[in-house]
Amino acid sequence: MSAKIIDGKEIAQQIRSEVKNEVSKLIEGGGRAPALAVVLVGNDPASEIYVKNKKKACHSTGITSIEHKLSEDIPEKDLVALIDRLNKDPEIDGILVQLPLPGKLHENMIIERIDPKKDVDGFHPVSVGRLVANTKGLRPCTPAGIIELLKRINVDLVGKKAVVLGRSNIVGKPTATLLLHESCTTTVAHSKTKHLKELCQRADIIIAAIGKPKFVTADMVKEGAIVIDVGVNRTEEGIFGDTDFANVKQVAGYITPVPGGVGPMTIAMLMVNTLEAYKLNR
Repeated sequence: MSAKIIDGKEIAQQIRSEVKNEVSKLIEGGGRAPALAVVLVGNDPASEIYVKNKKKACHSTGITSIEHKLSEDIPEKDLVALIDRLNKDPEIDGILVQLPLPGKLHENMIIERIDPKKDVDGFHPVSVGRLVANTKGLRPCTPAGIIELLKRINVDLVGKKAVVLGRSNIVGKPTATLLLHESCTTTVAHSKTKHLKELCQRADIIIAAIGKPKFVTADMVKEGAIVIDVGVNRTEEGIFGDTDFANVKQVAGYITPVPGGVGPMTIAMLMVNTLEAYKLNR
């Protein structure tokens, strides 16, 4: 058998089209388009590419994109003052501070400064609390995109055994929490987990977010399992995910490619969150 490839680009396009339709209705009804403010500090090439892609996604959905590009040596108090202004601006619905920030800036403090109702990344402690409590709020984009991928291929998640490889605050922990909310039996594994291979072999769903190229091998995957690969590892041989794609796809039932799997979903869910933030701020 060979796995069905989950086309993240196609599903992300469907989501963007849904957002575009809703934005069009808002404008036709006399409202304004939702607005996203993106704050980019410094000249990190990867961050600049991400911001460019986010701007393109805003344009394609009718969302207003406002970019604030700042020098890497900006005083922290000036960055805080900008966030405070954006928090108070009724024309701004979502605020995204592109990470990572230059070393001298305190990331956690900057994230906590953002109004939770405008926290489209879902990183604010209040957003995290609402995620854990399963109450209304903005969810982190990559984990939300993973759940949306699973739902759109019509997977019945109830009772499934899920293993999340990775315990980061950005992907691993929130993805595990969202899977729990979908009634999965969820295990978070990491670099110190014992008997990891056997654990994965029992999983119906594997979320690979460990940051090591080709870490998940075919002998770790149960026949017919769903494998969602979050990794983007740039090597001399090219870009690879956290799974040995060529071999794992011979065993799995479904698998996401890298690139073209989870990545496009992250940006699509950012558009969903910006629209949701618009509604929260009404």
